[in-house]
Amino acid sequence: MNLVIDWGNSTLKAGWFESAGLMDAGRYHSVDDLLADVAQRPFDHGIVSSTSRPASDIREGLGALSDKLLVLDGYTPVPIRKQYDTPYTLGADRIAAAVGAVTLFPDQHCLVLDLGTCLTADLVSKEGIFEGGLISPGLRMRFRAMHEQTARLPLLDLEQGLVLDDQQWPALTATNTRQAMMSGVLNGLSLEMNGIIDYYRRERPGLVVVLCGGDGPTFESRLKPPIFAVSELVLIGLNRILQYNVENL
Repeated sequence: MNLVIDWGNSTLKAGWFESAGLMDAGRYHSVDDLLADVAQRPFDHGIVSSTSRPASDIREGLGALSDKLLVLDGYTPVPIRKQYDTPYTLGADRIAAAVGAVTLFPDQHCLVLDLGTCLTADLVSKEGIFEGGLISPGLRMRFRAMHEQTARLPLLDLEQGLVLDDQQWPALTATNTRQAMMSGVLNGLSLEMNGIIDYYRRERPGLVVVLCGGDGPTFESRLKPPIFAVSELVLIGLNRILQYNVENL
């Protein structure tokens, strides 16, 4: 049994895998909640990816079990090549999502759109080479920026992963300030991602587009098909990285 932990900027997730199969996954409000769950579920090997907090917080809580836990960083061997000027600064979540995409869609060009605290768009070639990508403000970051950088605009928010139907989705041409802000963020992100998809589809025929991240469901129906929405893509990638390291011990 493999334990994989994804500690992002705003969420803490864990998954339990048997070989390549995801058996269970959960979200946690705190490290203590996660550790309490892990204490009830024995595991043989583990890996943790942490983008904003020290992974030592989890390792220390595991006690003797910490010896089974691999911490993913820029020096950890991974089953894809990095064509990146600063490979050791590449975010663990970005590389894990890329590995997840290659695991699910081998021998295909993949564009990974991860819509979490930030929007990241990363390209992995069919040869298994991480070619790089972009980082852009995410949904809530855009709402906060408008509120904090102006004197009068309110702070708006949406529930993470909320799915809006056509009646709820803001019109591009809004007729009041709140709707104009909603339109700017939601339509702006949608148009941005569709523009990125269009560009790479012209460059890479047969491109596979994979969407993940907490706010992915809000935009899934707004992106030009075909789109593969894989909510646990980072966990899948972490498990593959863990397997790769265990195999090469």
